[in-house]
Amino acid sequence: MAIVSDIIHPDLGALKKSIESNEQRNAEILSSSEFLNQYDDFQLIIAYQPTNNFRSLFKEIERLKLNKLIVTGTKTNWSLLNQLQDHFSQEITNQTENFQPSVNQNYSTFIIDDLNFDAFPPLQSEFGETTFKVPFETLLFKTINGTQLKEPLLSTFEINDKREALLLGEGIWRWRAQSYLDEKSFNTFDNFIGKLVQYLSSKQRRSRLNVNYESFYNGNDNVKITAQYFNKNYEFDANANIDITLKNKLTNDTKTYPFVLKNTNYQVDLSGLEAGEYVFTVKTSDGTISKSGELKILDYNVEQQFLNANVVKLENLASKSDGTSYFIDDTTTLISDLLSDSRFATIQKSSKKIVPLIDWKYLLALIALSLASEWFIRKYNGLI
Repeated sequence: MAIVSDIIHPDLGALKKSIESNEQRNAEILSSSEFLNQYDDFQLIIAYQPTNNFRSLFKEIERLKLNKLIVTGTKTNWSLLNQLQDHFSQEITNQTENFQPSVNQNYSTFIIDDLNFDAFPPLQSEFGETTFKVPFETLLFKTINGTQLKEPLLSTFEINDKREALLLGEGIWRWRAQSYLDEKSFNTFDNFIGKLVQYLSSKQRRSRLNVNYESFYNGNDNVKITAQYFNKNYEFDANANIDITLKNKLTNDTKTYPFVLKNTNYQVDLSGLEAGEYVFTVKTSDGTISKSGELKILDYNVEQQFLNANVVKLENLASKSDGTSYFIDDTTTLISDLLSDSRFATIQKSSKKIVPLIDWKYLLALIALSLASEWFIRKYNGLI
């Protein structure tokens, strides 16, 4: 990465040493003209106190779509800087002020180590309000005489797939020195700068939310889904709020369950769900990141749970009920025992039931009356 400045300042050496404390990183201090001659060698630009010569530099950064950290101070040409970018603007008062840092406990882009920022020396910068024109997150607030202002001292933001940061103050070398006085080591401060640089250097877009689940679950199984959530530096975030919303495809019933933190992942137990097919969405509380999928919970059938007979239990059952157990190869013996066992002798029974031909007296009387009537009619007509 390149630390570009047209002025000489101890902050440049402090930044270079902090960055290179990680052996995998290399930083070069260049003037704006030197950078324009070798811009292809860098992935991140630290623009330190932009001056009149930075116009071509910013155009080249925009053309290459490079991420950048802008550090301002007493030598910054704010009139030019306000023109070179449209992400923020500084009120120009031509007065300077000393600002101490105060950490934002709600900063969520990456994990901030406790550096005891409140005891750090102040940074010097332009007095006046800084107005952001894009969404941003404040990492450090400005503090004057122990009073925290609602203005950022160090902030980060993402726009058009680029990551940028703005540090409104010079004198960061004093922070590194103070860190050494407090802990006899530069490690804590260097790690802080390393995380900021890591965030700005990363162009790889990996998944920050990973969900592990099975496509099918048996009804008697523990239906558990696990998830991992990472911040923008791809560090595991143990303070996230994650929910899962399930919708039954058949009934359209929708239910929402929260994930619970367990060791290094989040977990939700869905064992109480009815059998059926579900579509689900796992998302963070702010709704910015989500993952969807489908799963099926099968009906629990106890008859299908055991593929082999329990020989020991069946033999115990046979002995306690005065029975005998047989294997499939003993069919001949089984047939012989059944034929010879008197308990299974064939018994033939017969039953006899006598039913009169005509069971209804009124019907018999009607038939007799009909026959008698026919005889008299025939007799009367001389047919007999």
